Amino acid sequence: MKIIFLFIDGVGMRDAAADNPVNPEVCPTLCRLFEKHAKPVDACLGVEGLPQSATGQATMFTGVNCPKAMGRHCEGFPGPSLRKIIEENNLFLQLRKRNKKVRFADAYLVESPEELIARRYKSVTTVMALTTPEVITTANDLMEDRALMQDLTRETIQDRYPDIRIIPPQRAAEHLFALAREYDFTLYEFFQTDVSGHSMDYARACAVLRTYDRFLAALVRFTEAAGITIIMTADHGNIECMNDRGHTRNPVPFIAFGPHERQIRDRVESLEDVTGAVLAAFDAM
Repeated sequence: MKIIFLFIDGVGMRDAAADNPVNPEVCPTLCRLFEKHAKPVDACLGVEGLPQSATGQATMFTGVNCPKAMGRHCEGFPGPSLRKIIEENNLFLQLRKRNKKVRFADAYLVESPEELIARRYKSVTTVMALTTPEVITTANDLMEDRALMQDLTRETIQDRYPDIRIIPPQRAAEHLFALAREYDFTLYEFFQTDVSGHSMDYARACAVLRTYDRFLAALVRFTEAAGITIIMTADHGNIECMNDRGHTRNPVPFIAFGPHERQIRDRVESLEDVTGAVLAAFDAM
């Protein structure tokens, strides 16, 4: 069994509205997956306030209700207490204990994991990746098309890395598919959706979603033919409500597409269940 986990930051589920760019005209493939292969799941996790990135992502990747553990929703980068939860028991660690081959597809623009360790601020996925450094991809992997950039097309790094060519999102899908055929579990994080949601710029949000949708359409074709399962979810809502700069309390989609999708999807009611559903799928094989 092989799984691609697509973490798409800041995308909630909401009915059609004039300020909601998550619609079939903008992102038809994503909306089709919402309609046929998704269920709405809770991102608030029983804690008052707006869901935030640090605790939402940590919950998703550990199976621990991190807002409850911290007593609040924590935004941005995880602090020492939240890092400790991530470091002790995360999805990468659990998969490695099961002798699964794991890869984090997002390239870090560094030469070695030591450069990441030295950073003061680390995202949830970075903290998780550093517990299993063999999953980390770097600028060299990107040059060799064995990693993806967080923007898919590599346009955001042209000022620093002009020798790394820009690619269409469909080509990024080819690169991710190649990795997924080599590894049991491959994670790709896309956060431009959250960035554009905070901008309150509807045209920008549409452009980001169109780029992601072209990537997603190609990836779905590749994985369906190869029998690879796609899982997709978000840490909180944002881009689906462009009349507000902040996050939303809307449910987020949990999508499972491919072999055994129903068994995987049925296990998930909130972000707290995501890690358990992934591990159960591998344990059942």
